[in-house]
Amino acid sequence: MAGQLDGKVVLITGAGSGIGRASALTFAREGAKVMVADLIVEGGEETVQLVKNADGEASFVKVDVSNAADVEAMVNKVVEVYGRIDCAHNNAGIEGQLASTDEYAEEMFDKVIAINLTGVWLCMKYEILHMLKQGSGAIVNTASGAGLVGTAGMSAYVASKHGVVGLSKTAALEYAKSGIRVNSVCPGLIQTPMVERLTNAQPQLGEALIAAEPIGRTGRPEEIAESVVWLCSDAASFVTGHAMSVDGGYVAQ
Repeated sequence: MAGQLDGKVVLITGAGSGIGRASALTFAREGAKVMVADLIVEGGEETVQLVKNADGEASFVKVDVSNAADVEAMVNKVVEVYGRIDCAHNNAGIEGQLASTDEYAEEMFDKVIAINLTGVWLCMKYEILHMLKQGSGAIVNTASGAGLVGTAGMSAYVASKHGVVGLSKTAALEYAKSGIRVNSVCPGLIQTPMVERLTNAQPQLGEALIAAEPIGRTGRPEEIAESVVWLCSDAASFVTGHAMSVDGGYVAQ
């Protein structure tokens, strides 16, 4: 049985762990050729091997998404290796620190915005340049439930993820008639290294976050990946500019 994305080429940033890794494996399962991008070489190469172990096709490219030259080279590498770029999952991001707005470190605020927001914009910028030449493409940007509501103690993260939602909607409108769809996915509390770092630092926070999930548990990276693949597939051909909550009902409260 053919996969939803047989023969398609996908670029995934932050694919060395967590949601990005799950996305790579799910895209590969659906027949896509995967370019795994991450700043951490070891994690990225491990994801490539996992894809290959599952009989998929994947390559790795190192990238710092906050650096324009890096991002341009990454996108060019995808086209060089696979000839085109059909889908992109711009997923790389960091959580920053847990601190109130008045105590938040300026350097950390700038770093979070550079990676989580400017990084997504740079990726879209160079991906869209190639997609315009093809006349088609699908982009999904990883935002967050924190891109739809506020979260105390995470001012930079919340600001960056709200920005991702806005960027995605704007690009969706700009390229709707060019065959390019742009959406964002807004995960809730997902079992990822990022969430583990937060909850290990403050165990009571982890308990509170789980208690706040209407569905009563944390989500799995694979559950986000399924949503991303669907948004990139022809099954979502009339969906663009959407911020999809995959959060166990959290923002419905």
